[in-house]
Parts: sequence; C-alpha cells; structure tokens
Amino acid sequence: MPCIFCEIIASRMPAHRVYEDEQCLACMDIMPITSGHVLVIPREHAANIWELSAQASAALMPAAQKVALALRKSGLPCEGINLFMANNAVAGQSVFHAHLHVVPRVHGDGFGLRFPPHYGQSVQDEILQQQAERIKEAL
Repeated sequence: MPCIFCEIIASRMPAHRVYEDEQCLACMDIMPITSGHVLVIPREHAANIWELSAQASAALMPAAQKVALALRKSGLPCEGINLFMANNAVAGQSVFHAHLHVVPRVHGDGFGLRFPPHYGQSVQDEILQQQAERIKEAL
C-alpha cells in the first residue's frame, strides 16, 4: 500500500496545504486534535526520525515555526502550541512517514500529555550520569 503522505506530496491525494518549500509540506490534519492542527511532513520518505536525513530533519523546525507563527496571527484559537512527533507504534505513530504535529492549544481544550505517577520525582545523580554517558558514547 502506498504511503499516504507520499501520495499527498505527489498531489495524488487531496490535502488542505498551508505551506510548502523544497523540503517540507504542511497541511491540515484530517483528524485534528484541536482546531487548526497542522502536519509538517518532510518530502523525503522516512518512516521515523531515525531514518530521516539530517537535511530533512533540519527543515522541519523552520517550517513548523512558520506554521506556528501563522496560527497565532490567523484568528484561530491559539493561546499556545504543542509540537509533537511520534516515532513507532509504541509512541502513537499511525502513519509511518515521519511528520511533526503543530497543535494549537487553548485553555480547556481537553488535550494534554499524561505523565506517569513517578514524574516529578528526582532521579539520583549517579543514574543520570550513567545514562548521559551511554548517550554520549552512542553519539
């Protein structure tokens, strides 16, 4: 089955486009979390952030910033913005072409991230140091 985002990029599937450049396309999400929810999609097909080239990855944030600024000026309800990217099914990804959600937020909109019960509890410095070292070694 063809990738729906690749089909949208190639104009073989309809989309309500709001922004395009050489690297990205931004369009309305057809299942919006809130009014004005936009997807920023790299033109390069990659299933997730791990497969996305550095060039395509670097293009996402400037495009998302332009969309966020436009949302704030648009008159649509937008007191804040969440940027969200899910990578793999366990993280909530349902379309396996990397993309960034730009979600306008207003007080009481019903959307939010749910943190686990242990969130807010400090982690021992030794554990943080060990984790940091493993990440640095992997870089």
